[in-house]
Amino acid sequence: MRIQDEKAGGVAIRTVKSFLSKIPSVVSGADIVQWLMKNLTIEDAAEAIHLGSLIAAHGYLFPISDHVLTLKDDGTLYRFQSPYFWPSNCWEPENTDYAIYLCKRTMQNKARLELADYEAENLARLQRAFARKWEFIFMQAEAQVKIDRKKDKAERKILDSQERAFWDVHRPVPGCVNTTEMDIRKCRRERNPHRVKKSVYGVADENQSQPSPAHVPSQPTRKPTKEDVQKEITFLNIQLDRHCLKVSKVADSLMGYTEQFLDYDPFVSLTEPSNPWISDDSSFWDLEASRDPSQQRVKRWGFSLEEALKDPVGRDQFLKFLESEFSSENLRFWLAVQELKRRPLQEVASRAQEIWQEFLAEGAPSSINLDSHSYERTSQNLKDPGRYSFEDAQEHIFKLMKSDSYARFLRSNIYQDLLLARKKQQPADTEQGRRTSLEKFTRSVVSHLLIAGVAVHPFTTQTTPRWLLSVPLACWMIAHEYGTAAAVVMVMVVEVVLLWLYYPRQSHSAGPCRHHVAT
Repeated sequence: MRIQDEKAGGVAIRTVKSFLSKIPSVVSGADIVQWLMKNLTIEDAAEAIHLGSLIAAHGYLFPISDHVLTLKDDGTLYRFQSPYFWPSNCWEPENTDYAIYLCKRTMQNKARLELADYEAENLARLQRAFARKWEFIFMQAEAQVKIDRKKDKAERKILDSQERAFWDVHRPVPGCVNTTEMDIRKCRRERNPHRVKKSVYGVADENQSQPSPAHVPSQPTRKPTKEDVQKEITFLNIQLDRHCLKVSKVADSLMGYTEQFLDYDPFVSLTEPSNPWISDDSSFWDLEASRDPSQQRVKRWGFSLEEALKDPVGRDQFLKFLESEFSSENLRFWLAVQELKRRPLQEVASRAQEIWQEFLAEGAPSSINLDSHSYERTSQNLKDPGRYSFEDAQEHIFKLMKSDSYARFLRSNIYQDLLLARKKQQPADTEQGRRTSLEKFTRSVVSHLLIAGVAVHPFTTQTTPRWLLSVPLACWMIAHEYGTAAAVVMVMVVEVVLLWLYYPRQSHSAGPCRHHVAT
């Protein structure tokens, strides 16, 4: 930490003189706050105090006369923690180590080493818990006290305060936050239990008690055994099988998949034909029932082998192609294994033996090409046959079809002819739709004319004036319904033709018509 390196521009560390003694290697809380504000461009003093309190809570600095690890912007004296005790070293102190530390504190008749109330309660609880081994703990504490007395007084003061701060982090005061509860490194070691755990006092047997971390350096790790090396090899093999992809690559893959299936998502785009449950059109059901797939359906087979095998028609076409290449046994084996997974449990064993005899046994009529590893695994699984006894063999055959047969299927005449036939048929379908729309329009014209009053033959002299009035009304009704210029033009053409037919008839029967109008 640069803050504790005075030569690199850190806080100035000094020795404070009191009335009867000296306090070595300390800094004031105000100096720490000022340094944080200056070097981290913090404008608010409260923010600097909060940041300093977080640093103190994790044990990188501590007050020399208080168990509560927090930073105050005043003359309170603080001391920086030794790198040996930093939490980044992944300490995992045991209760026996804590008991040795507390017992050692009680042996020294010094006011600064007196136990706090919560520490005295912890010592009593640990003494009851380790009653059988308390004599050993007491002997360890005595040995450490003898070693401490041989050290310089100033060095002993600093070391005692640093050890106290270490335990204030890992065994905090009641009511304070324990910053070591959810250490990410601990979680990682729990997920990998085969790795040797690092103790507070170096790596050693868990059942063997360790001396205090303040006075004994870390011991070298034990030599790995054959079992440890084998576990490490297994772990590394698992790591090799993991897919290590960048987030950008994953995002590109998801975007490409979404764009590819955009036309097939009914929530994003309108499907053709329309949904028969929300529209008066049963073309979708008719198309699904037929064995003649649409162009969109055929195009989807080219996305992946999984899409082709999910579609019954695509599966049949792929099987037809494999039969032409005399390799249909691969797909038939894959389908047989899929069908085995859906069989009732009482039929699984017999069906598994049938699949073995047909595809994998010596002299099988439809022998498939398997690698030795998959063959051995499958033969071992068949000693206790189940639904997934052929899982390895099925995966191997699927990879073979995907890398070899599927690519040639997409280039084959079977798939290309089917795709081109669907493209040629699409304009004909469009023309048929136009004719259907014209027929609907014609029926609508007739119905509107009947509603307007053309119920009697239009060329009778009694209903002709009524018919003349009904044509503009029918024109308006149809134009209002369809809202297109073509509808208006068509109705006007019909009106002109009918008027042309009417006026010649009127010239031959002028008298009756005039009489009818007059009456």
